Amino acid sequence: MLSRTSRTLLSKTTNHRWASTLVVAEPLSKDGSLSAGTQSTVTAAQQLGGDSLTLLVEKMPAQIPEGVSQVLVSGNNGLSEFASSAVQVAASAENYGHIVAPASKFGSTIVPRIAALLSLSPVTDVIEVVSPDTFVRPIYAGNALAKVQASDATKLLSVRPTSFDKTPLVDAGDVAVTELDVPAFDKSEFVSASAGNDDKVDLGSASKVVSGGRGLKSGDNFVLLDALATKLSDCAVGASRAAVDAGMAPNDTQVGQTGKVVAPDLYVAVGISGAIQHLSGMKDSKTIVAINTDPEAPIFSVADYGLQADLFEAVPELTEKL
Repeated sequence: MLSRTSRTLLSKTTNHRWASTLVVAEPLSKDGSLSAGTQSTVTAAQQLGGDSLTLLVEKMPAQIPEGVSQVLVSGNNGLSEFASSAVQVAASAENYGHIVAPASKFGSTIVPRIAALLSLSPVTDVIEVVSPDTFVRPIYAGNALAKVQASDATKLLSVRPTSFDKTPLVDAGDVAVTELDVPAFDKSEFVSASAGNDDKVDLGSASKVVSGGRGLKSGDNFVLLDALATKLSDCAVGASRAAVDAGMAPNDTQVGQTGKVVAPDLYVAVGISGAIQHLSGMKDSKTIVAINTDPEAPIFSVADYGLQADLFEAVPELTEKL
């Protein structure tokens, strides 16, 4: 089910490279480049110690992460079922020691499907690679860490991108490229996708994040955070689950266990009390600043700098002085 487009042709032979690793890339960005999450996933994959690294992408990018020895191109019909089938096709031609995907919204939709197709037990949300078969992952909303040993011949993992540095990109050059012939999935059809404001900084890759909670009282007051984020540069605006549930902010801005997990250089929590599910999504940030009127707010327990003040006075003043 594979068609050759380069000098390399995937085939099932007796010379399997059991220690080779397959990394499943997130969909390419609009400019055709790989996501930061994919770059971090490659870093985690390199720590597994495999003898080769293969990258599965929907279409060939101009640049690939350093250290990738082969690229598989699957095409894309917008469905998770198709992406999962592409992994199954790749795995039928090569006995990979590890299959690794990012622990993102994309990864959470395909990893369970891959596990079912290949009869594997996945280890999800890995934040540390101890050895090729042992990994650390958070449990209880990040309040405890579990060390997990996988016994499957092929280890299926999803890794938290914010826990690993990004592998630098290099020109694809003469890397071996193979096109996969993936069977069509006809039980559902991709119709369309709508995205928010493309001009905004991506929450998952921003070096700085300013997030607001119910303390902002209204969605209209998020303009205060927009102004602060503009002054900080490369800064995204996030929100707590409480703010999203109240309709104050879009769903794709939610930070936390059920939203996006971020670890920027600077995280500013404005009017956020600090529920456990929110802390699990941002407490790995390098520097955390909290602004809240309640001195007992849990957010202060993880903050490097805390300001007990009215956000409607503090945020405009901070913005003005930057």
